[in-house]
Amino acid sequence: MQPKSFLFLHITLVPVYISLALYFNLLPANLSTLLRTAKQNLLRQRLVASVAPASLFSTSTTTSMSLKFVPRRSEERGNADHGWLKTFHTFSFASYMDYGHEQYGPLRVINEDRVAPRTGFGTHSHREFEIFSYVVSGQLEHKDSMGNTEVLKRGDLQMTSAGTGISHSEKAYGSDQVHFLQIWSLPHTSRLPPKYFTRHFTDEDKKNKWTKIVAPVEAEGVNDTREGSGPAPVHSALTLYATLADSGVKLEQALKGKKAYVHVVQTSGYNKGKASGATVRIGGTQSSEELELKEGDGAYVTVGNGGATITLENTGDKTAEVLLFDLE
Repeated sequence: MQPKSFLFLHITLVPVYISLALYFNLLPANLSTLLRTAKQNLLRQRLVASVAPASLFSTSTTTSMSLKFVPRRSEERGNADHGWLKTFHTFSFASYMDYGHEQYGPLRVINEDRVAPRTGFGTHSHREFEIFSYVVSGQLEHKDSMGNTEVLKRGDLQMTSAGTGISHSEKAYGSDQVHFLQIWSLPHTSRLPPKYFTRHFTDEDKKNKWTKIVAPVEAEGVNDTREGSGPAPVHSALTLYATLADSGVKLEQALKGKKAYVHVVQTSGYNKGKASGATVRIGGTQSSEELELKEGDGAYVTVGNGGATITLENTGDKTAEVLLFDLE
């Protein structure tokens, strides 16, 4: 290889070298902190500029009180089978990269994970992001550097506001697989103090109605106690609702943000192929547009300037577990 070509090769690999050095903590502390801060600021700027994945709505027009839907099909998500972990990625994550699906407003990660018994994610660190775990089945053991140790079960929601930095582990507890959704949001304020919250919602709490399980910390009815009733607090314009909708049930929910995201939980079992199982149809009270979704499917939603009300109808023969994100 010619010396000039060799030099150009190393120049193009500089981002890779920096990423590896960050990952293995080989950089001086001040430089490492600077680079991590720059990365978070870049993500935040992209959040401010982002109203939707650019390629998704280039031909759509949105009018007051209307809703527009773009499906995110289950089989199109990133997925990996590591033996101990079977996972789906709605947005770019780890080795899965898709520039058309990186984040949506403050919503950065929706991972649907299944972790084998007595295995899991060893101790690792986070900064800035607010991370919540929504347990679908099994039990999830959480431990962190603030001294929190807890075993979460179905219906539990645990939220960690990583802020200036926290280390934690998440593992399947007991002899059964744990199925949970790992969700990350990007806060509007950087360098928050790390905090830990747990909320409990029974199946009855969510049966045939939208139940608010996460909401902005300043919203009415939200408290920032470690344990408490009502939704878990988050420092972003994100409100999360959950429902268990029986066959034939139709629900409505007013949306306050400029966008929303719907995710149908894959409760019938791990399926890398075309979505099946519980079936719902989403629409709007003043919109003729409708979209059918099955387990594992999701949908990007754009909302008119005047706000809108989204509808969800279970058109199948199985109970559907659905999450609805109301986003700025």
